[in-house]
Amino acid sequence: PILRIYTIYIQYMCMRTGNMSKSQRQETLRNIVAAKRIERQDELVRLLRRNGFNVTQASISRDLDELGIVKAGGKYVLPGIDAKQSKLGLRRVDLAGENLLVVRCSPGFASAVASMIDALNDRSVVGTIAGDDTVFVAVNDRTAQKSALAAISTLMES
Repeated sequence: PILRIYTIYIQYMCMRTGNMSKSQRQETLRNIVAAKRIERQDELVRLLRRNGFNVTQASISRDLDELGIVKAGGKYVLPGIDAKQSKLGLRRVDLAGENLLVVRCSPGFASAVASMIDALNDRSVVGTIAGDDTVFVAVNDRTAQKSALAAISTLMES
């Protein structure tokens, strides 16, 4: 709540002075995706314009790419966003550099989660390494990382 109030205050002050920076726009975009189920980029354009940002679909697309926000399960999701614990014990996925995802799960579940990720047969995943509650997922590049994040996010909804 306090972060949201601060964000609104910063937006208000920037709208008054006409100084809406890229970082403020991206922070607002991040807040919108975290707070609402967003299924299309035109929804993001509309909401950002309502918040005082003069944006186009192209600028939103670049922002989504830079922020690592991907579409999974028909909606946009943040990288590293906490999800409700799933039946599989999945808790969180974080990006690490451009070639790695770190999947956190309940203790004892990592091996099963790694097997499920491998079973996705997603070409973006090079391989997995499982510990007790953590799985490292290796990918080739940033594009593959985003694809793997989307695939793993669908598992989290199980």
